[in-house]
Amino acid sequence: MNFIKLPFLLKLALAVISIIGIGYLIKLGQSILAPFFLAFLMAMLFLPLANFMERKLKFPRSVSTIVSVMIMLIILTGMIYFFGSQISSFSKDLPHLSKQFNLVFHNLQNWVSHTFNVKIDEQFDYLDQGLAKLLSSSGVILGFTFGVFSTSLGFLAFFILFFVFILNYRRILNNFIVNVFNEKHKASVQEVVSEVRIMTKRYIIGLCLQVIIVSVLATIVLTILGVKYAILLGVLTGLLNVIPYIGIAISLLISCFIAFATGTVSTCVYVAIGYVIVHAIDGNIVLPFVVGSKVKINALFSFIGILLGEHLWGISGMFLCIPAIAIIKIIFERVDGLKPWGKLLGEEEKPHKKKKSYKISKNITLKEMD
Repeated sequence: MNFIKLPFLLKLALAVISIIGIGYLIKLGQSILAPFFLAFLMAMLFLPLANFMERKLKFPRSVSTIVSVMIMLIILTGMIYFFGSQISSFSKDLPHLSKQFNLVFHNLQNWVSHTFNVKIDEQFDYLDQGLAKLLSSSGVILGFTFGVFSTSLGFLAFFILFFVFILNYRRILNNFIVNVFNEKHKASVQEVVSEVRIMTKRYIIGLCLQVIIVSVLATIVLTILGVKYAILLGVLTGLLNVIPYIGIAISLLISCFIAFATGTVSTCVYVAIGYVIVHAIDGNIVLPFVVGSKVKINALFSFIGILLGEHLWGISGMFLCIPAIAIIKIIFERVDGLKPWGKLLGEEEKPHKKKKSYKISKNITLKEMD
């Protein structure tokens, strides 16, 4: 069959239109695609446990799926209970935090007054106008709060259902993906599917290890410095660190604010220094060891992915963008016409290590497929 060679500008136009169309569909299907993709990642994490129960313990697939769901729900319930108890204890210090905030706000007002020649009374007038507009839209605020609450419940319900279906019907899904292509491409497709499955499983495991290690390091630093709620802030730091570059900055601001409100300015400075050290350990030791070897995405496209993920799916998109880019990278590297794009997403590799890393990856893939 003879294929018509299209001009470059026509190819570019078709590519741009396709990207815009796919992005619009992803944005439109956020309520379904976001929990589905998260359920896919969690299913890959629980896949070894499900296989162990089916092969070693001789459990039926439905029973192994139910057990996996129960374990996941127990973990989620434990996390919710932990954060609930910590936040309940944290609420006792809200009056002190409010007092400290008022003091900082007063100092800021004086600085604005001296710097921009804006009187404090005028500043209060601006704030009163803004609060009046905000309070006038209380119905909108209540509707937004109810919408967020109902959306979270819907997200959780869809996530659990998709998790059950993916684990229970994983063989059917795998066979569909392989058989939908021509016979001559089945071997390559099977290799890509196996590699995506292995990469996803190892990435999620590595990510969980990274969260635990960063949480422990941050908790130790905050405990040594005598910051209140060190465990809560440490765990929050580990979870936010999943968002590259932005998460550690947000957790740093939160920890510095709590340290400043419950301690002294010097404590706040020491917390900032401690977080810089934790981030350096995470970026140079923890990340390459437990995550970086599985997913090699360069910093530029990681940051672009975070921005696009937040624009398309909000906060959940910021968490899910990196594994999504990693899966896209693996697929691109297996398609002849898209290999340059796969290389563009990844990190630069040293020439003398490239061949060795390829053999190791190939042996691991064959072992996992067996």
